Amino acid sequence: MSNVLHRGIAAPPRAVRAEGGYIHDDAGKRYYDGSGGAAVSCLGHNHPKVVAALRAQLDALDYAHTSFFSNGPMEALADLLVAAAPTPMAKAYFVSGGSEAMEAALKLARQYAVERGEDRRTRFVARRQSYHGNTLGALGVGGNAARRALFAPLLAPTEFVSPCYAYRGRAAHETDEAYGARLAAEFQATVERLGGDTILAFVAETVGGATQGCTPPVPGYLAAVDAICKRHGILLILDEVMCGMGRCGTTFAYAAENVRPDIVAIAKGLGGGAQPIGALLIAPHVAAAIETGSGAFKHGHTYLGHPMACAAALAVQRTIVEEDLLANVRAMGKRLETGLTERLGNHAHVGDIRGRGLFWAIEFVAERGAKTPFAPARALNARIKRAAFARGLLVYAMGGTIDGARGDHVMLAPRYNAAPDEIDFCVEALGEAIDAALTEAP
Repeated sequence: MSNVLHRGIAAPPRAVRAEGGYIHDDAGKRYYDGSGGAAVSCLGHNHPKVVAALRAQLDALDYAHTSFFSNGPMEALADLLVAAAPTPMAKAYFVSGGSEAMEAALKLARQYAVERGEDRRTRFVARRQSYHGNTLGALGVGGNAARRALFAPLLAPTEFVSPCYAYRGRAAHETDEAYGARLAAEFQATVERLGGDTILAFVAETVGGATQGCTPPVPGYLAAVDAICKRHGILLILDEVMCGMGRCGTTFAYAAENVRPDIVAIAKGLGGGAQPIGALLIAPHVAAAIETGSGAFKHGHTYLGHPMACAAALAVQRTIVEEDLLANVRAMGKRLETGLTERLGNHAHVGDIRGRGLFWAIEFVAERGAKTPFAPARALNARIKRAAFARGLLVYAMGGTIDGARGDHVMLAPRYNAAPDEIDFCVEALGEAIDAALTEAP
């Protein structure tokens, strides 16, 4: 028995060491981390440059509360991130993870409105089948029905619009551009119904993550949404907690979208799992409103800008640049896409293969023509995860892909420095796991 409140009733195997792309359990079995945990371990595990940076920082400064001091790693990491952003950013704000980053983004949006005398702005607009974190504020703007259900009475009201989910949302006669325009028109109609001066922000994952499975926006969609936001003084908050920091082949995923977000949330690939860290990137006009208004962000946590976490993240980000790993993300991402397409593209129960960079998902169907999902009771995604685990491959599996109840997908998010044989193993082991899971009795 374990005294830990684990995610499930049964305690999972105990991890005892890790290196590169692999994790070892206490029974001596080795697993390839094909999902980076939850798209976290972007350099794999125990990268020597990150370990060295942590040791050096521990010798110098373990912790100093930000109400008294700044620290070198935090300042250097902020400089790096602000310089790397594809649109003007003025400030970085460091927290302990993605949920904290999104919670801070929501509070910052409200304070920004109040500082400008726009107290009527109290609403957020977000998308169904999104996920923005597990704190109450982040759950409130998230569209993951299963995770919201238990806590729904505690969540602040949010207006939800359709997600950008081309596989199921785009009509047969529509082009990508027409589909994106239709979604933007839905958002425009929502703004007009609610009143543009009552909305704080539109909240969206640049590339859909865990809930829907690596759904990239169709061309022009986010730019159209951004234009509507700008016309009505609505902030655009992009959640890049899972898809950002190189995961999609560029440092920020929104670099490909012709948008100017006001706040961007990042985490996971920021620190690569070596330490808990998340952050906000804040556009100049938002930062200026706070600085020239009350002069302080009315928010905070004990571990803001933790020097150990910032040192780890700084080492991760410098390593990505020094080793030109984004080029490898793009190259290995293409190899992964090709491998999945060749192995599973004609599979009777694979409905869609989608993603960017090293961020890919497979959606499963009982019948391809009608895109009919498997019965939720079958829990196909969990069966595939177990079958992959038995074969030494870790994948990220989710149910409720379509509406929170129906649909199954699995995700792959290997490390940025993955070698070709690692990618090939992911494809083959996952293919075997899918076939094995589908042959199990319903």
